[in-house]
Amino acid sequence: MAGDLADTISNSRDVDTVREGVPAYLLLIDSFLRSSPDNPKLLLAAAQLNGSFSTFAEEDRAKLLTAKALEYSLHAACVVEKSMCEVRSRPFDEYRAAVDGLDSRDLPVMYGLGVAWTSWIQANADDWNAIAELGKVKYLMERVIALDETWSDGGPQLYMGGLETILPASMGGHPEEGRKHFERAIEISGGKYLMTKVIYAQQYARLVFDKELHDRLLREVLAADPVVEGMTFANEVAQMRARELLATSDDYF
Repeated sequence: MAGDLADTISNSRDVDTVREGVPAYLLLIDSFLRSSPDNPKLLLAAAQLNGSFSTFAEEDRAKLLTAKALEYSLHAACVVEKSMCEVRSRPFDEYRAAVDGLDSRDLPVMYGLGVAWTSWIQANADDWNAIAELGKVKYLMERVIALDETWSDGGPQLYMGGLETILPASMGGHPEEGRKHFERAIEISGGKYLMTKVIYAQQYARLVFDKELHDRLLREVLAADPVVEGMTFANEVAQMRARELLATSDDYF
């Protein structure tokens, strides 16, 4: 059911109905987890839904939702591979050894954890304790890229781009590395996953004050057909965000 629900949402064009309906399913999946707390597929589905819904939430609620998604995905990783238990609090050398021991069979849980962790850091970008965890999630996503950079239509490259552009270069960020990851993610998906261009515009183009790139990317998003199997809902949301970002472009730049 959780898998079917995720597929239904990903192919929906009705953003408002999804926004209004998902909270009920979050409670439903939580109820399933009460009786099956160690089901990795259910844990990852719950993490995905909580993380996805956080994009509609106000700042404080987004922090709660992404924290919940991270908790679920960390537990899923521990269930699947015991070496990944408590990795968040381990010294980096131990963490690196655990991640290096994962292989392609672990990609679903590795990627799910990387996505949830990235979303949590982005929701808490004002907290230096959260920023301090960047190194661990970047190492995890680099491992996913090494195993299969095309996973989830280039999702690992997209999230690496996001991780490299959370901070400006003056504060330790790597925006130009982020740009390369965004470009590679677009190449892998054939430009069909429109959210990549929106995040590219918002996190890179705005960070380096490149108005020409910013506006071009967003216009390409608005001109594209959003209906793509497995991407339709994200593309509809991407077009909504593109309109909002374009409307504030002149003021920002």
